[in-house]
Amino acid sequence: MQKTLTLAQAQAIIEGALARSKVEKFKPMAIAVLDESGNLKAFAREDGASMFRFEVAQAKAWGAVGMGASSRTLAQRAKDNPNFFVSLAATASGKFLPQTGAVLIQSDTGFILGAVGASGGTGDEDELICMAGVEFAGLKYA
Repeated sequence: MQKTLTLAQAQAIIEGALARSKVEKFKPMAIAVLDESGNLKAFAREDGASMFRFEVAQAKAWGAVGMGASSRTLAQRAKDNPNFFVSLAATASGKFLPQTGAVLIQSDTGFILGAVGASGGTGDEDELICMAGVEFAGLKYA
């Protein structure tokens, strides 16, 4: 059973995400892939992507892997319990962003290997390319 995200898999996730973004003609994107401990495994920023894209992509992914849920789920939870999520963001020193655009990366048995977050488009666009990247790498997302 796979328990660690490889660098090759992280790079494939980025490749697949950027390919889908190009097909969809989205704005320039940034994609951050984190391991199961929230450490950066791989990152790419397309030419023309605006500033803060890295920080936003990483914070979406960091929140997802830290809380064990997609950033879409976290965004909904934040609406339902804003005080907790404001406190959580403060406790995390700004590394946590509960906004749509990140998914968990899972092994074929459902073990959480990490998360991928994107920034550059709408939350739905960001999430779509993350899912495409995970599928391209032959893994599952949640």
